[in-house]
Amino acid sequence: MHRGNLSRRGFLARSLAGLVAAGLPAWYAREVLGQAQPAQPAGDKLAFGAVGIGSPKSRGLAVVKGDLLRQFPNTTCVAVCDVDRGHRERASRELSNAKMHEDFRELNDRKDINAVVVATPDHWHALVAIDAMRKGKDVYCEKPLALTIAESRAIAKVAKETGKILQVGSQQRSDARFRLATELVRNGRIGKLKSIETRIGTNPKSPAIPVAQVPEGLNWDLWLGPTEKVPYRFTKQGNAEFTNCHYEFRWFYQWSGGKTTDWGAHHNDIAQWALDMDESGPVAVEGTGEAPPMLEGAYDTHPTFTITYTYANGVKMVCTHTQTAGSPDPKETTVGGRSFRHDNGILFVGENGQWIFVNRQGITASDKKLIDEPLPASATKLYVSNNHMGNFLECVKSRKAPICNAEVGHRSVTVCHLGAIALRTGKKFKWDPVKETSDVAEVNAMLSRKYREPWKLEA
Repeated sequence: MHRGNLSRRGFLARSLAGLVAAGLPAWYAREVLGQAQPAQPAGDKLAFGAVGIGSPKSRGLAVVKGDLLRQFPNTTCVAVCDVDRGHRERASRELSNAKMHEDFRELNDRKDINAVVVATPDHWHALVAIDAMRKGKDVYCEKPLALTIAESRAIAKVAKETGKILQVGSQQRSDARFRLATELVRNGRIGKLKSIETRIGTNPKSPAIPVAQVPEGLNWDLWLGPTEKVPYRFTKQGNAEFTNCHYEFRWFYQWSGGKTTDWGAHHNDIAQWALDMDESGPVAVEGTGEAPPMLEGAYDTHPTFTITYTYANGVKMVCTHTQTAGSPDPKETTVGGRSFRHDNGILFVGENGQWIFVNRQGITASDKKLIDEPLPASATKLYVSNNHMGNFLECVKSRKAPICNAEVGHRSVTVCHLGAIALRTGKKFKWDPVKETSDVAEVNAMLSRKYREPWKLEA
């Protein structure tokens, strides 16, 4: 049995006690232990390339070393790509001297690579993933799937046309706690679902960040890629460093969406799953938030926010930096003897005020019986994956759709982007999840972005 994904780093306890300590009720833990785990057949070799890897803060190296190579010894990483020379050299050293590239197209051209891990900043996901699929590679792409709705739609289109496997790194789909919460909601355990609250945390603030000299070894022009050409910025205050590059890119709308596309890509994805909306989305969106500080070069994502999505079935989902006033609060709960974090997670509220709350620590409810009583044999059961990377490898071999395929990733990140657009425009708007357009021209104009020459989105 391979180690699976009951946390972001990923582990599947090998005993009933371990699974219960991880927050699962005993009846569901027994189900998980009885589920076949993905296995890579002996002798099967899969060679990977990794793009956007090496930063000490990035997910790329952790994904390749921990989720891939450590769990699946028949895989190997033969090539790494990063526009920062220091990062690619670090990655190469830690990955048995994997071949280094600065340009992702050279890596994707290689005939000795079967699949590509995309761990770049958001604004590069679409171009790297599409190029890889067009060149015959399967893709594991970190979340959020893309920088814009147009880009994620393009990725899904190319995945369908080429028949390539694409798994989005929304690992909570492969966490049994989130699957349990979703199955309980889908099977009416809290009665008719009335509302959902996704709590995803605040965006950090920064001081003004001055223009600075580009560090030696960083290809800043290639890092910017298809986005607007702007200067590199850096400053240090005490022990804190602030920049518009590498990990901190996520606090700028030019390259990401802050928490709305960071944690939102995790929790809103699970909300979509619970709503049975993996091929659809909300019909109306509105949002308010604290204005970002108007300082030169500073982070520009909204520090605090409340975004409300309305679905055609009447369910309202609120995505917020923290819990909303008057909503159920499981802060006194303990799971596995540990204090249960209540300010980050997903709250499902049904009729008569019954609720279920889930996060990476565990699952709790307004009445313990809601979780502790097993679902009947006739209950609706969802796609089972207890190992996100293992599910990807299994699908590479079988060619079945992975648990978080390109279409699922597109629909989930669409929710996130619509929320960010609502914050940025201050507009309340309707959304057509079939045509994927709104009734507000300003909103439609933000579904895509103009590319800087010579880059083009070709799908």
